Amino acid sequence: MPVATTHHGPILGAIADDFTGATDLAGMLVKQGLRTLQSIGIPDAAHEASFLQGLDAVVIALKTRTVPASEAVEESLQALAWCQRQGCSRFVSKICSTFDSTASGNIGPVADALMAALGTDLSVVCPAFPANGRTVYQGHLFVGDTLLEQTGMRDHPLTPMRDSNLVRVLQAQSRARVGLLAWPTVAAGPQAVREALVRLHAQGVRLVIADALKDADLLSLGLGAEPWPLAVAGSGLALGLAAQVRAVRSAGAGVPENEGPGAATGNANLALADWPRVQGAAAILAGSCSSATQAQVAHLRALRPAWRLDPVVALADPEAAVQAALAWALPQLGDQPILVYSTAEPSAVRAIQSEHGAQAAGTAIEQVLARIARALVDAGVRRLIVAGGETSGAVVKALGVRWLRIGPEIAPGVPWTVALPVNGAVGGGLREPLALALKSGNFGGPDFFVEAWGHLP
Repeated sequence: MPVATTHHGPILGAIADDFTGATDLAGMLVKQGLRTLQSIGIPDAAHEASFLQGLDAVVIALKTRTVPASEAVEESLQALAWCQRQGCSRFVSKICSTFDSTASGNIGPVADALMAALGTDLSVVCPAFPANGRTVYQGHLFVGDTLLEQTGMRDHPLTPMRDSNLVRVLQAQSRARVGLLAWPTVAAGPQAVREALVRLHAQGVRLVIADALKDADLLSLGLGAEPWPLAVAGSGLALGLAAQVRAVRSAGAGVPENEGPGAATGNANLALADWPRVQGAAAILAGSCSSATQAQVAHLRALRPAWRLDPVVALADPEAAVQAALAWALPQLGDQPILVYSTAEPSAVRAIQSEHGAQAAGTAIEQVLARIARALVDAGVRRLIVAGGETSGAVVKALGVRWLRIGPEIAPGVPWTVALPVNGAVGGGLREPLALALKSGNFGGPDFFVEAWGHLP
């Protein structure tokens, strides 16, 4: 499929289904040398082409993972249209590396809609992220050496994953025929991938679950799938997507020398030499109930002051929950981080959900944490870690952040970011720079909350 190469704006447009996933992908693209910015929500007309000149990629962070499928489709199509207006010719629907979804969506419905809008009839689907232990073999998703359905994701409060067979999971969501690209073909390289995709297409397959066990597989998938403009993937596929972008840049007529792929890491958007030195109080908000975040909370509680947000109070009297947390937190703000968390064991989460409903309970607690975040930032917090995709979405919206500049990696899939000035206001809703780390609940080791601060310039 022909690719436009006559502009100097972004080539890759990424549409992410949650905020931490967007930051995860943006960080991986920057690591691959692509000049990348992240937008919180769909940008408005004031932030179109002129703002994006010289970029290779733009990542739009949506909060569509657990909304009704029709809403996820509508927002994703709006994000796609915005990316197309900027001249993007390659696209990725960014999903979680643990394929978080339900029987009815939203991965399948969004993929179907994006393919139809782009006029393409085949897409590779691969959530693999080997650096974080997520691999796909024979269409089954593994976390480390354990099938997904046997991990803590089995009891995820919003998207419990009880089937590791991604072909089966996706087929239940999509109108398109779903097939498998097995690992021996992927391991044979990009040309073998391309030929296999052509054969699958001829057989009527439209969504292709691709095996991947190592980074080289992701590079082969990205290069082999180049004829088709859309991928549905986790952030690991950034290796292959970056190779596609570099190929487009190098083939483009009239691209200035200082805008070529070799110049990417020297661009001011990426260089850490001019990274703002953000100083001020530090805080951590943890809303995820994943096994990884539970371990991180337990580790930090032994070292630093921590406040547990009572979900019963948060649901019954949100104002009281906010004020109680702030009464504890504000006197303790300083250079060393404090922790406010709602993280709980699966049994406690199920008890709350059974009484209030999973979606209602989750939303209520997210909004309380978001209000606490807003008050902490107003009180002087300038360095903030947020754990959990849904929580991160609520917090970033409450803070009014519009654009994030991607910085150094803390752990695979988790970079530091800083809000960018927009029309004279940092991030669109902040008075001063704010360093943010938006962490997927599943990412990072037990000491993540302790070690993260040493990675901030």
